[in-house]
Amino acid sequence: MADAGILRINHSPAQERYEAILSSDSTADGSGDEETVGYLDYVSEPYQVVLTHTVIREQFSGHGYAGQLVRVVLDDIRTTGKQVVPVCSYVQRFISQNPEYADMAVPVPQ
Repeated sequence: MADAGILRINHSPAQERYEAILSSDSTADGSGDEETVGYLDYVSEPYQVVLTHTVIREQFSGHGYAGQLVRVVLDDIRTTGKQVVPVCSYVQRFISQNPEYADMAVPVPQ
C-alpha cells in the first residue's frame, strides 16, 4: 500500500499500547484499506507512564509517522497529569528535539 492516506492513532489501555493506523482514501461506499504502520508500548504506573518501545514497520519508515505517533501519545498523557519515563531511545530524542514536552519527562532510572 502507498503511504497516502490518513494516520489515525488508536489507544488500547488493556494492551498498554498506542497503534498508528494508516487509512487509505475511502471509496463512495465507505470502504477503504487500513494498515498498521507501527505502535508505541508503555507501562502505566500511578504517577507516571514508562514509554518502553516505539516500532514503525520498515516499509513506512522515513515518513514522519513515528514523530506523529509520539506527539499524540505525549499529548494524551499530558491530559492525565502524569510524567513520562522515556526508556525508548526514539522518545528520548523526540523530547530533546521538542522542548515543549521536556516538563513531562523524568530521568530514566539506571
